Amino acid sequence: MATDPGPAPLIRQVDCIQIPVSDLDAGLAFYRDKLGHELIWRTDTAAGLRLPESKAEIVLQTERPQLEPNLKVDSADEASQRFVMAGGSVVVPPFDVAIGRCVVVQDPFGNRLVLLDMTKGRFVTDEFGNVTGNA
Repeated sequence: MATDPGPAPLIRQVDCIQIPVSDLDAGLAFYRDKLGHELIWRTDTAAGLRLPESKAEIVLQTERPQLEPNLKVDSADEASQRFVMAGGSVVVPPFDVAIGRCVVVQDPFGNRLVLLDMTKGRFVTDEFGNVTGNA
């Protein structure tokens, strides 16, 4: 007798943990210079730092005051629909970001998650880590 394997997993991997900082340079002085995380990329309001044993990143950002887990999905639009059908809710509908699309959702337990697709590609940077475009 065959068993139903259930739905395919929605969340593919951890993209990053966004950590709010009041000043990006001060955040880099702590996380990069004192804790040893390598700078991968930087914009005016955010910086990605390498987690050496993971594909995930630490992203320091000055735009929002809350800690945010960012989880990769194949499609933010489809993920938002599936999340609601499963019993969650959409806090911020899908929107464009530099690397793809995002949606902010909330599970039935009150946890906010950012679901992100990378349909526009990863950041391309110059030799100093400044973002110059997408690949």
